[in-house]
Amino acid sequence: MPPRPPLEVVQELPQLQAQLDRWGGTRAFTGGVLVAKGEHVLYRQVYGWADQSAGRPLELNSRFRLASVSKQFTAAAVLRLQDEGKLSVWDPVCKWIQPCPAAWEPIRIHHLLSHTSGIPDLMARPGWGTRRVTPATLDELTADSMRYGLQFQPGTKVRYDNAGFNLAAAIVEKVSGQTLPDFLRTAFFEPLGMNDTGYDDGASDVVMGYANLTSGPPTPQPNANVSIIYGAGALYSTLDDLLVWQRALHRGHLLTPNSYRQMIADHAPDDTPDERGNPRRLWGYGIFEKELGRQVSPTFLDNQIFHTGSWSGFRNLVTYQPDADVTVIVLSNNYHTRDAVFLLSQQGVAEAMGRPFPTATHR
Repeated sequence: MPPRPPLEVVQELPQLQAQLDRWGGTRAFTGGVLVAKGEHVLYRQVYGWADQSAGRPLELNSRFRLASVSKQFTAAAVLRLQDEGKLSVWDPVCKWIQPCPAAWEPIRIHHLLSHTSGIPDLMARPGWGTRRVTPATLDELTADSMRYGLQFQPGTKVRYDNAGFNLAAAIVEKVSGQTLPDFLRTAFFEPLGMNDTGYDDGASDVVMGYANLTSGPPTPQPNANVSIIYGAGALYSTLDDLLVWQRALHRGHLLTPNSYRQMIADHAPDDTPDERGNPRRLWGYGIFEKELGRQVSPTFLDNQIFHTGSWSGFRNLVTYQPDADVTVIVLSNNYHTRDAVFLLSQQGVAEAMGRPFPTATHR
């Protein structure tokens, strides 16, 4: 691994800087942006408040809730255990989770990680409003999933599924004998020096999340309850810790070549339809791949390996362009900045690669 770059403001992308001069620290965008190409950080800056009521501004090493960007960490944990010979992604789920419903007999760990299990997502179940705000243990989440029939036969469709990653977390804990947070810490975070990354247990100094619920100042969102997305969205991290992670993951420092290929392969069925008239994303394990630049103007067609995240006052996008070794990390502590986060991410990729600078989205 290369040495960690110095933690300092970098503003070597003038077009992106001009955009953030207009938006940064406003309701349009509050958060942090980092762009790197190869070993060189091209842009790093934060805008807005870590806690507006306390008058505490964001800092370059502020901790943000990752939401679904967390899924790739759970997937990597499973694949690390595979590399150690302790499981296979083709193991039946019922080998590791007992008791196991009869309907789950065809489900493999592979299906959990690729959103193809057929197990209904948390948000597709009756009573989601109550479950959303009610703390739960991992055992309780597993029991909840057992109560519902499958939406489709495993492997025949793809449907985004947080519940599958909670079950994957339960398998990691069963196989490793550690909690998922402890396994991630000892297997990945400590060896990589990711000291500002971990499980959001309420005592981790994560910045305040906000939402634009009125025409006035953004409304704080202090009650995250990430316990219900334990394996699907419960981590926090920083701009630079995520840069370390991206470099380690995509440069072959974390997984064997075979496991990495499995992680980034497309596991959706061949008949999966396109999305809004554009070629569909490729469904990997906890990450996607797509020409995201098709969704901005001017367009550009470089493939990107990415994932978004949104939960309780946060909106994020982390993307990697493998041909040019470009990483862009956009972390926002305002839930209602989806379009801004997406455009900023694509502006960062485009300017770093010398593509025409996007000025609008058409998602």
